[in-house]
Amino acid sequence: MCRNITTLRGLEPPVTPEEIEAAARQYVRKVSGVQSTSAATEEAFERAVRIVADATIELLDELPPRRNPPKTEPPLRRLARSG
Repeated sequence: MCRNITTLRGLEPPVTPEEIEAAARQYVRKVSGVQSTSAATEEAFERAVRIVADATIELLDELPPRRNPPKTEPPLRRLARSG
């Protein structure tokens, strides 16, 4: 598991589309090895991000609520809190 991807299920306030996209983008970066897109990789990379984000939304919608909140905050929330 990529250590940079945090648990999104059970967040309060609920996860945002931006947080889902950021997690999807991090996942696609990790599995593809593409850190910065080029003309040769951009279309496939962005399509993969959309697919992973859509699958994440569907998964989170179908899972039951968590009993306890996740132990860590997503990076976008940490940035907003510190910035």
